[in-house]
Amino acid sequence: MSSRHNAGASLNSRAEAPLWPTLKRFLPYLWPADAPGQRLRIVVAGLLVLLSKGVQLSMGFVYGAAVDRMQPGLEPAVTIAIALVVAYAGARFAGVLFDNLRNVVFERVGQQATRHLASAVFAHLHALSLRFHLARRTGEVTKVIERGTKSIDTMLYFMLFNIAPTAIELTAVLVIFWLKFSIWLALATIVMVIVYIAFTRRVTDWRNALRAEMNDLDTLTVSRSVDSLLNYETVKYFNAERREIDRYGATAQRYADAAVKSENSLSILNIGQSLITNAMMAGAMGFTVWGWSRGIFAVGDVVLVNTLLAQLFRPLDLLGMVYRMIRQGVIDMDAMFALTDRAPEIADAPDAAPLDVRTGAIRFDHVRFGYDDDRVILDDVSFEVPAGSTLAIVGPSGSGKSTIARLLFRFYDPQAGRILIDGQDIAKVTQDSLRANIGIVPQDTVLFNDTIGYNIAYGREGAGEDAVEAAAEGAAIARFIASLPAGMDTEVGERGLKLSGGEKQRVAIARTLLKDPPIVILDEATSALDSRTEAGILATLGEVARARTTITIAHRLSTIVDADQILVLDQGRIIETGSHQALLARGGLYAEMWTRQAQEAAKGEEIVA
Repeated sequence: MSSRHNAGASLNSRAEAPLWPTLKRFLPYLWPADAPGQRLRIVVAGLLVLLSKGVQLSMGFVYGAAVDRMQPGLEPAVTIAIALVVAYAGARFAGVLFDNLRNVVFERVGQQATRHLASAVFAHLHALSLRFHLARRTGEVTKVIERGTKSIDTMLYFMLFNIAPTAIELTAVLVIFWLKFSIWLALATIVMVIVYIAFTRRVTDWRNALRAEMNDLDTLTVSRSVDSLLNYETVKYFNAERREIDRYGATAQRYADAAVKSENSLSILNIGQSLITNAMMAGAMGFTVWGWSRGIFAVGDVVLVNTLLAQLFRPLDLLGMVYRMIRQGVIDMDAMFALTDRAPEIADAPDAAPLDVRTGAIRFDHVRFGYDDDRVILDDVSFEVPAGSTLAIVGPSGSGKSTIARLLFRFYDPQAGRILIDGQDIAKVTQDSLRANIGIVPQDTVLFNDTIGYNIAYGREGAGEDAVEAAAEGAAIARFIASLPAGMDTEVGERGLKLSGGEKQRVAIARTLLKDPPIVILDEATSALDSRTEAGILATLGEVARARTTITIAHRLSTIVDADQILVLDQGRIIETGSHQALLARGGLYAEMWTRQAQEAAKGEEIVA
């Protein structure tokens, strides 16, 4: 198995997940302190289980009594025999009735527990750091959560309505055998159950190891299919359809081989279980027939033993599946809990207070940061952005420009130094209040697979239709939206792929305009726009920036000539600072970049001409 596979499998199944610690972690979702109605449903379901088992145990006695009433010479009392047969049929129906009523009562319990657990995991995933989400595989995480949340309902059902009732029924059968027949029959039943459980557990543990491998390969198959489909255009660009199909097919073949091996092992389990139960059935009924021949037992007792063992064997026959499902459920839940155990890299301080933005002044104070310990991205960076002013950050690719935006949003914490807004260290305020006061137009705009209106309205919860349309007008996208047959209700597709790069960027600008934050970050906000549209949006952004503190991260220097201050980054350090004219006069890196871009623009105009 490749290292890449192993890395992905770390999120997934393990053949030996801890049973009781994992079960104890989901029990609060089953028996929540703040949900008395849910607890009542569990109690009622438990009472229905007891009623069902009581009725089913009576069936053997009723059936046996009916057979005894069919002895020669008892024909005149046929009415009693018929009544016993009817009672037997009624007991069978009552067992089914109580079981189904139990399911009706308990169904909401399972669904509620699943919902609460899924919501808790979903909330935790959003609390994890950007570092985790950049490294994760979407397909794998989705599969882990899907399996983990689905397993809770299955585990609840089998534990409460199979294992517990089986234990009750086994106890009752042992008592009946001991008191009515012989202690030896009770002991033989105990031995049979012990051998049956030991065999079932041993084989099922072996099967679980096979299934764990199968699940890992299933997750890898899903992950690769999702990754390939998300990169549909890249696949087409490089004529790599066959390569992707072969890669997916190889993984799918490995999954198929593991699945065949897992399913074939089921035959071994079924054969062994059947051998043990039928040997017990033969011995118990042989003992009862021998007792009848000696006048110790009645004919109906043979029927009673047969009925009791047949009823006991039904849940035992499912024990392998139940044990496997519970063990697999524990594995799936353990993988999901491994996600929830991952501590958020960025967390609010215990005494964190909301950010109080009065003017929006920003200050980086000797900030040092690297995504890895051995790779420094920002090295002793210090600068100030006065309230209401515009700071532009330029520099070669990889110099750390976009990292400044990520640090300001507190997706990461610097290894050294501080970042302050209006004198408040952002590491000591709540993340929610910090991000509520900052808006961003990112370079790579990713939209939700929903409508244009939804994506713009995402900027401010509860925004009205007029506000959304005003934001679209401000971002110079209103005319485009009006030209669409569905207008604001136009679907943008996954990640917004139905829109052009420029259209997506204008939606992002509209979204930020709607948010109306006191601090705005423009990260290459017009990089995907044509010159005419760019000029119009720059004018709009200029109006927006007048009343806000603005940080503009730019590649095209022509878009930031009016900035109050320009920082030039190179290899994570500030090497130049000043206005556009001052930096040109200095003749440093900024002037060199300006000259190069001016020459490229001139060549482009010559080509067009």
